[in-house]
Amino acid sequence: MPDVISDTSPIQYLYQVELLDLLFRLYAEITIPEAVENELAEGRDHGINLPGVAEMSRFKVRTAAPEQTIRFPTSLGKGEGEVLALAFVSPDSLLLLDDALAQQHARQLGITFTGTLGVLLKAKQSGLLVEVRSILDKLDTKGFRLDKKTRAAVLKLAKEAGSD
Repeated sequence: MPDVISDTSPIQYLYQVELLDLLFRLYAEITIPEAVENELAEGRDHGINLPGVAEMSRFKVRTAAPEQTIRFPTSLGKGEGEVLALAFVSPDSLLLLDDALAQQHARQLGITFTGTLGVLLKAKQSGLLVEVRSILDKLDTKGFRLDKKTRAAVLKLAKEAGSD
């Protein structure tokens, strides 16, 4: 099984809709770079509902060495940059990224990725979720950006298409 390396947002949103455990049911181990661990801690310090120490102990934290840091022509968050750097030295990795720009860079580097929506679809296909529609509704209340076309496509892939 490839290394699974996650950025902050999939962890944040799955935690906020009480589905963080899906990651550990779908993937044997989830790696996060130090920057993601720091972003989650900073968010908690600012009162954002994010996983605490107990949940974080389930993640394997890796350091992206300075020589692994990739210089991108456009700015990415520190978490996204370190996720891509770790994947660059472990090219068979699966990245969990929601950021469109980070996904674009992963695509250019030939690195496989999915995001929060992909995790939900995989969980449904694996029988871990009965449906995703109500989860999409919950994600919407948490500020997860999802346009109508993407929502419709996800529901179609989940075999939940219909009035929405």
